Amino acid sequence: MRHLDPTQPVRQGEELDTRALGAYLRERIPGWQGKELHVEQFPRGYSNLTYLVRCGAEEWVLRRPPFGAKGIRAGHDMGREFRILSRLYTVYPPAPRPIVFCEDEGVMGAPFYVMERKKGIILRKDPPEGLAMDAQTAERLCCSLVDNLAAVHRIDYEAVGLGDLGRPEGFLARQVKGWAERFEKAQTDPIPEVASVVRWCEENVPESPAPALIHNDYKFDNVVLDPGDLARIVGVLDWEMSTVGDPLLDLGVTLS
Repeated sequence: MRHLDPTQPVRQGEELDTRALGAYLRERIPGWQGKELHVEQFPRGYSNLTYLVRCGAEEWVLRRPPFGAKGIRAGHDMGREFRILSRLYTVYPPAPRPIVFCEDEGVMGAPFYVMERKKGIILRKDPPEGLAMDAQTAERLCCSLVDNLAAVHRIDYEAVGLGDLGRPEGFLARQVKGWAERFEKAQTDPIPEVASVVRWCEENVPESPAPALIHNDYKFDNVVLDPGDLARIVGVLDWEMSTVGDPLLDLGVTLS
């Protein structure tokens, strides 16, 4: 299949113990007994590491935190992401189906989970070489991107068991506070204008609409497109930042 997101040999320092991993997975995935395990890496993405695990003709995707990420934040919490997908894929087909979650750090040094591979095309800063997209297809794709985000926001998160995923009350105010704190911690040069921007944001937090399940990192390189119809979204990836909050903020993150 042309233009699929390519894999590469595992980066130095990010290798997996394939013997321990193979032993663990063979006990939990039917049909893997007696087959050799092959691991490659998806080169994009450093927040959490993503690998292609191949056993015979079957392919799965493995996700784990980056090496050295102790004191796990929500964005590196594999159990949280596995739980989200476990509830989500049953009502929202673009979400990958999770297969197995391992919290035993003795297997690979960190929690990880394995999920189905959503095969298709991923658009990044530099599109796949030779991929052609005319203006009409691009317009249809942009409409699909927005329609699909609206579909995420329409999911009844309470009904699927994700009602405790976030704290909608005061959500926007916490975002402003978090932005300001992260800037302060990362600041290297004095930028006096930032103080007035932060103050304006604090004084003008809008009233949120009804809370919704939000992806929180929804963009072209987190959606998988049908190679036969580039305007059709067949997968949505990277749910680690997902929460319950303001759907308009989710739209704003996408537009930015």
